[in-house]
Amino acid sequence: MAPRVLISDNLSPRAREIFAERGVEVDFEPELGKDKALLRKVIGRYDGLAVRSATKVSDKVIAAGERLKVIGRAGIGVDNIDVRAATKRGIIVMNTPYGNSITTAEHAIALMMALARQIPAANASTHAGKWEKSRFMGVELFGKTLGIIGCGNIGANVAERAQGLKMKVIAYDPFLSGERALEIGVERVDLDTLLARADFISLHAPLTDQTRNILDARALEKTKPGVRIINCARGGLISEEALKAGLEAGHIAGAALDVFAVEPATENPLFGMENVICTPHLGAATTEAQENVAIQIAEQMSDYLLNGAVTNALNSPSISAEEAPRLKPFIELAEQLGSFAGQLTRTGLKGAKIEYCGEVADMNTRALTSAALAGLLRPLLSEVNMVSAPAVAAERGIAIDDVRQTQRGVFDSYIRLTVRTETQERSVAGTVFSDGKPRIIQIKGINLEAELGPHMLYITNEDKPGFIGALGTLLGESGVNIATFHLGRDRRGGDAIALIEVDEPLEESLLKEIEALPQVRQAAALSFA
Repeated sequence: MAPRVLISDNLSPRAREIFAERGVEVDFEPELGKDKALLRKVIGRYDGLAVRSATKVSDKVIAAGERLKVIGRAGIGVDNIDVRAATKRGIIVMNTPYGNSITTAEHAIALMMALARQIPAANASTHAGKWEKSRFMGVELFGKTLGIIGCGNIGANVAERAQGLKMKVIAYDPFLSGERALEIGVERVDLDTLLARADFISLHAPLTDQTRNILDARALEKTKPGVRIINCARGGLISEEALKAGLEAGHIAGAALDVFAVEPATENPLFGMENVICTPHLGAATTEAQENVAIQIAEQMSDYLLNGAVTNALNSPSISAEEAPRLKPFIELAEQLGSFAGQLTRTGLKGAKIEYCGEVADMNTRALTSAALAGLLRPLLSEVNMVSAPAVAAERGIAIDDVRQTQRGVFDSYIRLTVRTETQERSVAGTVFSDGKPRIIQIKGINLEAELGPHMLYITNEDKPGFIGALGTLLGESGVNIATFHLGRDRRGGDAIALIEVDEPLEESLLKEIEALPQVRQAAALSFA
């Protein structure tokens, strides 16, 4: 029986044609994307679900999809899909990460121009029969400094177009290497420098725990007086209340927003402000972009349903059905090693070295490298996946070195990831035990054995008496229960590491108290949920 796909959003007719040409049955029911109850009622009939942003693929929808094997998002963001619930059910979630990059970049430039010359307000005034030439005094883009927050594929496209307008472009992106910045002609700076220097700020970062409200009241206070802000990425990147306060105070000259904290945005504190331009999430709304993402998602879903090929999946690497059982625990290990290093990375990444030793060196290390890179990049780039991770790393000029060593050591197989940043080099190694579970076996050259849980506390400290007692007392007094406790040191009285699993996430205030303990050098909360 041929696989069956439901398209529950308005996709280009070309998507339906591709499904049919490939031998996949397809139903086009865009009204279902607006009716959650009806979608839950019918989703059990389908093997695949193709959506844009209107359909909310909740855990309830996923639970009702008894036959569901793949969810395809024609676009980049998957905020409307419960990826975790899909993963638990073994459902592949795919997106099309590059289909609308040009369109979104062009919209950002269009908004920047409209903001600089007050075009929407001047248009409305002229249509009303007024002739307020002196009222709408604008500013030139020529010679101005554009600060780009998030310089991935879209950000780089914005930079290229801004340079064509003879603007000076500076960029803040923790994953942008010096070599990549040089290649695309931008000056790499830290966030505070960008805020202080930019005449225009354009956001092109994903929405993660690290980037949420990256432009809050404190950040906006650091901006240059008269700054203009453009956001075509995600609404949650800016505190809308703080932005409104800055606009009303006159510190911020204007804002152009295509995205909002709550969408559809029928009400918003910024609506009605004369120096604010608002569009209804039009960044990807061009004929070309919609055609591109529709074609891509139809091809990807067809290939998976008919041949088992996995492309641009957020929750699965590209691997064959034959090698999957043997590779699966090592993929989990590689991703954990990457996530471990990524969560501790505070400065720009320059390179990563991945060593495969023993039996694992004969496996599909390409998939393992993708998994490690996905884990490494995901803390700041939530939408990166195991397929796109190598391209994202290359885009940012991050050098990747794979090394295979078939000679066995203490362990039959192990993987070591070494991350090189602007300020330091950090390594972490792990293996898979006979129970099929990944284990950390070495951190920064210090041996220890630990299984990673959902909530971990990582500490580097001096190997001196009293540390364990002081830490245990502090955690106990704070009501934190310890699940496991792992220690390692390089020598007596030297450098030591503690890796502790706790039952609940740690508060930032508690981490500061831990760091204040006499022997502690660093304390960080890590998540492996």
